Amino acid sequence: MHQIDKELINRLQDGIDVVDRPFQSLAWDLNVTEDEIISRVERMLEDGRLSRFGPMFHAEHMGGGLTLAAMAIPEAEFDAVTEKVNSFEEVAHNYERNHELNMWFVLATETPEGVADTIKKIELCTGYPVYNMPKKEEFYVGLRFTL
Repeated sequence: MHQIDKELINRLQDGIDVVDRPFQSLAWDLNVTEDEIISRVERMLEDGRLSRFGPMFHAEHMGGGLTLAAMAIPEAEFDAVTEKVNSFEEVAHNYERNHELNMWFVLATETPEGVADTIKKIELCTGYPVYNMPKKEEFYVGLRFTL
């Protein structure tokens, strides 16, 4: 991996400035152009070195709902059900796990009631039950990987 990509990933893990041109600030710090920063982020998203790039919101602090959900999906139907589940704009961070409950995802909704509504819609769409596991308490771990 190119050293600039490593430095860029390290910087992105700490967050970026909320300004009109956030990539310009990063470019100055890394001594490259703004266009190069944008190209590098796009390339890393395309080739899988970055799985996601975007803001993190606390839905519940903004009056919304948030929960962890899981489903038990037969292997033969996993991809088809994943596509259906991922079609809901409220779904994020959908992962396959080696467990009886083999599909885990986060739901973020505009209202707290939206969680139950979305779960019902997913169940109707897929034909499988969704297990709702709302958080009881939040802990900040601060996981970070320095490259």
